[in-house]
Amino acid sequence: MQDLNLFGIYARVVEAGSFAEAARRMGISRAAVSKAISKLEKNLGAQLLNRSTRHLSLTEAGTVLAEHSAHILDEAEQAERFVNSLQAEPRGMLKVSASVAFGTLHVAPALADFLARYPEIRIDLTITDRPVALVEEGQDVIIRVTNEPDLNLVARRLAPARRRLCATPRYFEKNGIPRTPEDLIKHNCLDYTLSGEQGHWNFTGPEGIITVPVSGNLRINDDDALSQAVLGGLGIALLPTFTVGKELQSGKLQAVLSEYIAVERYVYACHLPSRHVPAKVRSFIDFLAIRIGKIPYWDQDS
Repeated sequence: MQDLNLFGIYARVVEAGSFAEAARRMGISRAAVSKAISKLEKNLGAQLLNRSTRHLSLTEAGTVLAEHSAHILDEAEQAERFVNSLQAEPRGMLKVSASVAFGTLHVAPALADFLARYPEIRIDLTITDRPVALVEEGQDVIIRVTNEPDLNLVARRLAPARRRLCATPRYFEKNGIPRTPEDLIKHNCLDYTLSGEQGHWNFTGPEGIITVPVSGNLRINDDDALSQAVLGGLGIALLPTFTVGKELQSGKLQAVLSEYIAVERYVYACHLPSRHVPAKVRSFIDFLAIRIGKIPYWDQDS
């Protein structure tokens, strides 16, 4: 096994194009560089460099070794950065994008506790439901509720995004409680227009997938706004529990037909693939996962 430091010095010489420049970049003497290259050539039993007063050129053996030496150096530097990142205190600007409903209700309220724990971090939060190009827009983390996270990103599942068929107790007193999905034909069903299920809702029961035609007098493209309409007693809707968990827990809303509704979407925290995730990104995602819990706090006792 050769001295790996010699390979590192050789890679620096090839990169710099001269002994003197390599020595300057490494902060050692030219003589030390020359001695290291000579020792490496002796150990390998091959000449690596053709030397002249003004120019260095690589021999055939030197060309082959240069590629491997650069790889060794890169691996060593990445390992050093990784170890340093593990020890480093999370710091710097963290740019986060979150979908409107989940970001407003769950990400934004968590930031005070997160920043108190990590005072060297600053947050730039963007709340939007439009698709976000993570690289082009300089985002570090995107929080999305979806059934298919971007395959080009690293996606960590934070929680199931369960939906419940909800209305107020007063609405059910007036209109009756549906006992089967087919009973919804008689109800004022409020549609979430971004679900892709306008005019029909799909359920999963013992007999498989059931598609029920529904109709109502209101369609809305925002989960939170739809929740407010349901709380007002207007009708019945499929609502994500992360928007109405408190209302279900308090009894302001009542859920029905829960045994027919499958989990279709999840809350994901996504970031760029990297061998060494920045401490600020890792700490933020870990914080959200712990805060939400294995059973999301909005689903407990709802």
